Amino acid sequence: MAQRRHHYERAFEEYLRTTRIPYVAVNEARKALLPERAALRTTRAGEDPESLKNFDFVIYGDTPNLLVEIKGRKLPPLRLKDGTPGKARLESWVTMDDIESLMRWQELFGSGYEAAFVFIYWCADTPPDGLFGELIEHQGRWYTLRAITLGDYISAMKVRSPRWRTLHLSTADFDRLAAPFAPPSAASAHAGAGESPVFDPFARNTLGDNPARNPVFA
Repeated sequence: MAQRRHHYERAFEEYLRTTRIPYVAVNEARKALLPERAALRTTRAGEDPESLKNFDFVIYGDTPNLLVEIKGRKLPPLRLKDGTPGKARLESWVTMDDIESLMRWQELFGSGYEAAFVFIYWCADTPPDGLFGELIEHQGRWYTLRAITLGDYISAMKVRSPRWRTLHLSTADFDRLAAPFAPPSAASAHAGAGESPVFDPFARNTLGDNPARNPVFA
């Protein structure tokens, strides 16, 4: 396993390994991941391809393969008036550099590859069963996953801060466009694989919640 700086990335990588989803973790040797002859297409007028921001994982499966950028966010504990756990707002902000770099990487890798964000939310409280769809446990922490392709994100993104060059999706758009990362079959394998089982994640289209959306990775 590559050395991952953030616990969000480590949790996601362990999830991929446990579910046996083929992947490559991107590191400083990223040029080795470029498809054959891609170097012929890396240069635009006035652009240095080496300045591109790294993404995190190449994930292989049925077409398209995914170029994944991990976005870790912490969900604070939220209690309703009756004391029961509530569902906190899922932050979806990214930077313009994230967008521009992923667009360029998608172009470089070419046909058969699609860029995507995987938002990993660290739950400050142990999430109750049913509050979130796709859950993983790693080293005593709980995380929930939401994934969205770059194209879907761009279609609805709004400026969050011009000064900091950040963008985001409205809550309604994020709920509409984001999807579970993996289908239930992959997560079921993970649920029985470790000492600390996780809840079985679900595909939203099987539960009648936004039936048009399928898992991003299938």
